[in-house]
Amino acid sequence: MVDYLRRSAEAMVAFAEDEAAQAAMHDLAERISTSLAAGGRLLVAGNGGSAADAQHIAAEFTGRLMYDRRPLSAVALTTDSSSLTAISNDYGFAEVFARQVSALGCPGDVFLGISTSGKSPNILRAFQAARDAGVITAAFSGEAGIVGATCDVTVAVPSAWTPLIQQMHITAGHIVCGLVERTLCPQRVED
Repeated sequence: MVDYLRRSAEAMVAFAEDEAAQAAMHDLAERISTSLAAGGRLLVAGNGGSAADAQHIAAEFTGRLMYDRRPLSAVALTTDSSSLTAISNDYGFAEVFARQVSALGCPGDVFLGISTSGKSPNILRAFQAARDAGVITAAFSGEAGIVGATCDVTVAVPSAWTPLIQQMHITAGHIVCGLVERTLCPQRVED
């Protein structure tokens, strides 16, 4: 237990000192803010624990993070069991998110694909579908980055260990959402 906590703390320090990750989080927040301000939406997907992270991040946008404010448009592509099973059955699991991005994504929207390995076939195909639809592509990954696809923005956690990558992904999601929240819904200061 103590070793895990130590490794977790070290990973957080390394992430906090990673200038590329900081720049990527700011860039992603700006792109999401621009999209939402223009009537766009954020689409988020991942597998396993990253599917839960996709739902968590989307909920922070539609609900609230730091303070009460209007809802912000975000959809987790991991939650519609009928679409997930129909697409998987008819087209294969590698198409499960690409089909949803093609159906729901509009030019200027943002698709955030979460993959700790950077190799998830269904996330890689969703990036291609997003590019084909004029959707901005963003990734949360481990230190290996996204393999075989290019994204407009990649937040790569400086770790190769899945549990620590997942911890940093939710931290990054909170940071990005907080930046968007402050940009689009500034908190009013009462006199």
